[in-house]
Amino acid sequence: MKTPVSILLLLASLSAFLVALLHVAIVFIGRKGYGYFGAAQLIPLVDKGSPWPAVITFALAGIFAVCGLYGLSGAGFLPHLPLLRLGLIVIGAVFTLRGLALVREIPKVIRHSAALPGRELVFSSVSLIVGLFYLTGILLGWRELV
Repeated sequence: MKTPVSILLLLASLSAFLVALLHVAIVFIGRKGYGYFGAAQLIPLVDKGSPWPAVITFALAGIFAVCGLYGLSGAGFLPHLPLLRLGLIVIGAVFTLRGLALVREIPKVIRHSAALPGRELVFSSVSLIVGLFYLTGILLGWRELV
């Protein structure tokens, strides 16, 4: 049934799955992917052939996939997962906190005091929106999400 709760959590879930897929793609793109998406510190390890960048990135992809599963569960597309309410709150809070980087990024862009790639604003904005989808969904659907 399409309710505001299910739509918000479905959108949040799909976003989390897209982020998970992006992380998988980064592994296959290699050094340019790590550099573009803000993990330049892993490039020397990639260049040395270390498995650690891939392990770390696949682990992150798995975490984002779990976030997506929790969103689908909250939206009613999957059975209720353990600690559903708490899980959705934590996921929403983490995405929102990452998105609040905008608070320090926007003044930098306005002052031109630091070189800040525009993509950083996009990453922060998307994180904030996804986090707010999770948090709004859990707040609106609190009684349903037992």
